[in-house]
Amino acid sequence: MKPNCCKNKSEKKIKQATEFLKIISEENRLKILCILRGDEKCVCEIWQFLNLPQNLVSHHLKVLKGFDLISSKKEGLKVFYKLNQKTLVKHTELLNKFLKI
Repeated sequence: MKPNCCKNKSEKKIKQATEFLKIISEENRLKILCILRGDEKCVCEIWQFLNLPQNLVSHHLKVLKGFDLISSKKEGLKVFYKLNQKTLVKHTELLNKFLKI
């Protein structure tokens, strides 16, 4: 039997992986991540790719940013978004550990 501290640590990692999967399982959020794969983009560019209202795209960006999957910087009136590679790598490595055969 595993010690309680190891069990809690494992449960925490499973919860993190589950939250990551919930966030990226939403189709438009996954599309946003794919759009940002090439380079940073402003919200005005992103919503045109998705053919969604800008306020809905902003909501999805807020969720992705809240989970630290993307970061943003403001230049004048525009906000530019880019992938947070470090966080993405962390979550994909965690998933790989769970799914490794």
